[in-house]
Amino acid sequence: MGTKLFDSELKVMDVLWKGGPLTAKRLTEILKEQVGWNKNTTYTVIKKCIAKGAIERLEPNFLCRAVISKEQVQEQETTELINKVFDGSADLLFASLLNRKPLSVEEIERLKQLVNNLR
Repeated sequence: MGTKLFDSELKVMDVLWKGGPLTAKRLTEILKEQVGWNKNTTYTVIKKCIAKGAIERLEPNFLCRAVISKEQVQEQETTELINKVFDGSADLLFASLLNRKPLSVEEIERLKQLVNNLR
């Protein structure tokens, strides 16, 4: 998936990632409750996601299924952030994140384990 998903599209995708395939009607109910969208707004965003290949529409009942995983989107967004803001340097991103707040001993150990698993 090389197409950028915008915030509104990510809201729809998040509901599908958490709830599995849902009818468009059920998506409208959930998004009305969560973010206050009306039916037309939700349907418009669903159509954009379908056009981008992020959602597949199945029958009966306009069943929507996520075609791309959350992990794929996270990877793409992370790569874009690294390239755009950190000149392609993952270690600069990592250093920036580490300097945001003090880390607990447990967090430091988990990070060490992640780095060791890369070897």
